[in-house]
Amino acid sequence: MKKLLTATLALAATPALAHHPLGGMPMETFAHGLLSGVGHPVLGFDHLFFVAIVGVAALFTASRFAAPAAYIAAMLAGCGLMYAGIALPMQEAVIALSLLVLGGVVLSGRALGTTAALALFAGFGLFHGSAFGGAIAAQEGGVGGAVLVGYLLGLGVIQYAIAIAAGWVAEKVLGATEASAVNARLAGAVVAGVGLFLTLEAAEGPLLSAAFGV
Repeated sequence: MKKLLTATLALAATPALAHHPLGGMPMETFAHGLLSGVGHPVLGFDHLFFVAIVGVAALFTASRFAAPAAYIAAMLAGCGLMYAGIALPMQEAVIALSLLVLGGVVLSGRALGTTAALALFAGFGLFHGSAFGGAIAAQEGGVGGAVLVGYLLGLGVIQYAIAIAAGWVAEKVLGATEASAVNARLAGAVVAGVGLFLTLEAAEGPLLSAAFGV
């Protein structure tokens, strides 16, 4: 567990190189869009941790397969809004908070009701999607329709697969068959810890500015 936490915090301290699966190359084809869509959530540890804990939290709801789809739908909507030039405010801060909140829920050992799970997954999904949308909105001249379709397809498929796989691992490998299971709560603790670190990091600048005018 100590090694896991050390590795987690090391990742958290590393700026998200994340988010550059093509090594900075422009996206010009469907394959480029698909590869970038698949790579962004995997290389971005904050998104990866969140979608994994979505899968674990969904495991203990009445809709373990449908609930993560609410995240995917909202995430794609947020991505589409960003592509259309509508950015959600405070993306990084809300993404950090999403890890803290959902990690804390799983850590608590209490199962979410279906409505609460859908609301949490979808609400935070909009902000994760807005961040993903920045990768295509930032490209000069925009991207073609084929690139956009590939990107959204890659984003949706890989994240849904990660969520379902995380739930399966929690249940079948870690033996977490109910929300109060120790292994499930440990996973929540790790994600909440990363979320706390990122939330404090996001708050540091505004707090220093307010306190010292720097």
